[in-house]
Amino acid sequence: MERINDSVLTEFVLVGLSAHPKLQTVFFVLVLWMYIIILLGNGVLISVIIYDFHLHTPMYFFLCNLSFLDICYTSSSVPLILDSFLTLRKKVSFPGCMVQMFLSFAMGATECVLLGMMALDRYVAICYPLRYSAIMTKGVYVPMAAGSWVTGLVDSMIQTSLAIQLPFCTNNVIHHFVCEILAVLKLACADISINVISMAGSNLVALVIPLLVILISYIFIVATILRIPSTEGKRKAFSTCSAHLTVVIIFYGTIFFMYAKPKAKTSTGTDNQDIIEALISLFYGVMTPMLNPLIYSLRNKDVKAAVKNMLSRKNF
Repeated sequence: MERINDSVLTEFVLVGLSAHPKLQTVFFVLVLWMYIIILLGNGVLISVIIYDFHLHTPMYFFLCNLSFLDICYTSSSVPLILDSFLTLRKKVSFPGCMVQMFLSFAMGATECVLLGMMALDRYVAICYPLRYSAIMTKGVYVPMAAGSWVTGLVDSMIQTSLAIQLPFCTNNVIHHFVCEILAVLKLACADISINVISMAGSNLVALVIPLLVILISYIFIVATILRIPSTEGKRKAFSTCSAHLTVVIIFYGTIFFMYAKPKAKTSTGTDNQDIIEALISLFYGVMTPMLNPLIYSLRNKDVKAAVKNMLSRKNF
């Protein structure tokens, strides 16, 4: 790739919270603690679902994929985040930055699509309970999950390949904890209109369409639940999708808060805004994967029973 002054950009510098050394120590401990919980929580959830044959259903198959996805997503960025907290200016090679960006973007896009697939599963379970087993066969839910992974990987491959072709000039400082794609695109010294158009298409496929699927599915779900005559029946029906709905609200709520807030106009405000965006992104990338297994285990009697059963057998 050509660079200004015939130079080749070989590395990026991640500044993160380097201007706030005291905060770096606090966030290092906090993020490390959350990462351990993510690995343990999602790892236990995957083990329980595989271990207990009662949980070998489409809903828990999707949940197992979600937990594995959260482990992959955080593992693609959290080690780099922790390392950046320990150094004043963390240097990352250009290829390493592109690989990390590809993995993070792929996992994020996959999770968006997977949440949409999980909403379809809950729609069939609530609206067509008697036909659920006939509709959600293994030949249906396995391709649905595989399609989520393929969509995320292909989408990330397109966005990353376009970013790699951009010329990056003398400014190689990323105001972020990781090689986040929007932060990297800001450093390009060329027209990024193609990248912007491509990102818009990506948002449509991996963000807007799954969100529409979720909204439409829950409209039908709520309408069906309201037609159930007994209060107990309504409660049981809602409990089967309450965990997924909680995860969706946290996941998409963070995304929209991150992109819908007003932009700062002054240079000082821009610096502060970069820090705020990085912290929100950190919350989005670490807090949500940590909460997912807690939400599904605390609000799910089947999972709690399976955990107790597995622990009791190990004790013997």
